[in-house]
Amino acid sequence: MPFRWDAKEHVAQGRYFLKWLAIVSPAAAVIGAACALFLWSLEQVTRMRYQHPDLLFFLPLAGMAVAGLYLRFGKSVEGGNNLIMEQIHEPGGGVPSRMAPLILVGTVVTHLFGGSAGREGTAVQMGGSIASTFGRLLRLNAHDVRVLLMAGIAGGFGAVFGTPLAGAVFAMEVLSVGRMSYEALIPCLIAGIVGDQACAALGIRHTVYQITSVFATAHTPQLDPMLLGKVALAALAFGLASVLFAELQHSLQHLFKAAIRWPLLRPAVGGVIIIGLVYLLGTRDYLGLGVSSSDPHAVTILSCFRPDGATDWSWWWKILFTAVTLSCGFKGGEVTPLFFIGAALGNVSARFLDAAPQTDLFAGLGFIAVFAGATNTPLACTIMGIELFGSHAVVYMAVACYLSYLFSGHTGVYLSQRIAVPKTASPFLVPDVSLRTAREMSTTLAARLLNLLRTPEPIFEDISENKGDTAMPTGHKVVSKEIGQLRIYMTPKEKRAGTSYRQKLFGKALYQEIIDAAKRDGILNAVAHHTHYGYSGKGAIESGAMSEIPNLSLNLCVELIAPREELELFVRNHADILKGKVLVYKHMEHWDIHRNAIKISEADLVELDADVIAEEGR
Repeated sequence: MPFRWDAKEHVAQGRYFLKWLAIVSPAAAVIGAACALFLWSLEQVTRMRYQHPDLLFFLPLAGMAVAGLYLRFGKSVEGGNNLIMEQIHEPGGGVPSRMAPLILVGTVVTHLFGGSAGREGTAVQMGGSIASTFGRLLRLNAHDVRVLLMAGIAGGFGAVFGTPLAGAVFAMEVLSVGRMSYEALIPCLIAGIVGDQACAALGIRHTVYQITSVFATAHTPQLDPMLLGKVALAALAFGLASVLFAELQHSLQHLFKAAIRWPLLRPAVGGVIIIGLVYLLGTRDYLGLGVSSSDPHAVTILSCFRPDGATDWSWWWKILFTAVTLSCGFKGGEVTPLFFIGAALGNVSARFLDAAPQTDLFAGLGFIAVFAGATNTPLACTIMGIELFGSHAVVYMAVACYLSYLFSGHTGVYLSQRIAVPKTASPFLVPDVSLRTAREMSTTLAARLLNLLRTPEPIFEDISENKGDTAMPTGHKVVSKEIGQLRIYMTPKEKRAGTSYRQKLFGKALYQEIIDAAKRDGILNAVAHHTHYGYSGKGAIESGAMSEIPNLSLNLCVELIAPREELELFVRNHADILKGKVLVYKHMEHWDIHRNAIKISEADLVELDADVIAEEGR
């Protein structure tokens, strides 16, 4: 085959690189400077909190002030990290510039008065806000704004933790479970490096962590099979801890909103709970970031690298303090608390697995693995481990992060994250569904336990059935009745017609609204089917195969199954959301399988369908 070389292709690649170097570098430099200001501010307010312990008693008032600030100026940015992800998935109104100063002030106030929160969320939101502002100033198109937002995440993450490579990979990996957005590879790499360097140039120094209990040869790490097995067991605990953290935070947030209608009161109540927990435990170790402390006997991330540096339940108390803080309305991130939770759980795991000499290894593995499970970013967390601890334990890091990712299931702290490639098959998952929708569609643990424990009493008595001269044992009957199937066609990106801009930005997709309405109306069954190839009407043929970005123009079908009269009533009651959609009705049969019976007493007829009763009476 003759040698071929297309010079035009390489010229185009060169232009692409120079374009993003020119766009991303100044944006990332500003993001790095903003992160430097943020980290300096955190250091100052943390020192102030240590010097004035009574500031804790003003935490409820501080929470009300933060909630009032967002209520007055920040309604459009309340979504935080999830808002940035939504704008990357479906570019629309953009990320408001006010997000950066609001989250900076809100997080600093939270830490000043003792809230348990992190810093990654603040850095990512500042990065996304600054990147979106640059996009508007440069009048970039929707695709380029999407890439620039991803670069903003990389710049903020890389600068705030001093991990530029992990920041670049995190920005590409965090958007969708099981899929990397390589289209933003070069811009994210530039942003991660420039953001980190800009932050360091302003005098910010990051915490140094060390793992010294395992060593490597000149070429490859020395692997201990027994130690590797213990790491795998610990990874199971890390994954389950990430599930516990995410679900507790989401559940408490729902509880606060349901129980307390006035937004300003929620953080006040949360602040009172935090104060109560401090005095219940008799320690302030679980306030603030928890990286270090002025008290040499306090439990911190750094102390967890020592055999005696954490109690058996330190990881749980940090989960509880952080979940209460963030779910009631205080501002900050989840990642640094996840570092604390993981390091403390790793410390405990080393003791329980008889690996005390490797405590620093297990603390470091928990540090990155709980984060990997909670954010579904195992590759980024493995790279972060290399950047923070060195490469000599990289195989243990990869095992811990990848298994924690697997065992965390389809949960996570970012509900706008989408499931591109499921970790395992699940009947609750629709292609490219968000974690929020997947969480709403799955059954709760309590419901599953009730189904397992429930033993229904038999309705019919057994009889013998004669066929000729032979007595046959009891058989079963198949009883059919008419039922209908209604199919409603749309695209995944469609929202309710005539909604406000805010509803279009933050509201549920139309197919989700239809299924929610069906559930409220008692429709027997409602599911959404996403197509992968095809066209509708006179539209073009759409394909979803081999694409980094979900094709939101593909058809989606919502299927409802119920008696015809119920479906007709549903359509009339919800004409506002169904108007203009293609509706297809199909007659079907519903089969019930019942035992034969001698007679049916009134006590046996509880909740038995009238049609089935008539059939059995014959």
